[in-house]
Amino acid sequence: MIDAIQSIGAFSAVKETEAAGSSSSASLATPGTGAAAPQAGSFAEVLGNMTTDAIRSMKSAEGVSLQAIRGEANTREVVDAVMSAEQSLQTAIAIRDKVVTAYLEIARMQI
Repeated sequence: MIDAIQSIGAFSAVKETEAAGSSSSASLATPGTGAAAPQAGSFAEVLGNMTTDAIRSMKSAEGVSLQAIRGEANTREVVDAVMSAEQSLQTAIAIRDKVVTAYLEIARMQI
């Protein structure tokens, strides 16, 4: 999930460079130079991927918890899975709050 957020930042940096007319952006996108350009995706795709990752993390934590109940997993694995799921959930909630705040700001603008 963090990789998706970082790729958004890299994508916007490339766009800003292109808008400025700098020739260094061509070296970033040139194939065969060893530097891979970030995958460009729509905002909806990025949010969809992040949501899918969060759901997958929560399901994984639930599965590890059930394994621990059966005695097949140790406590450390359960704590790691649950903490990862909690972090994913908190990230999703924070993004949702920012999107709602941005929507309300736009709705309050005078036209």
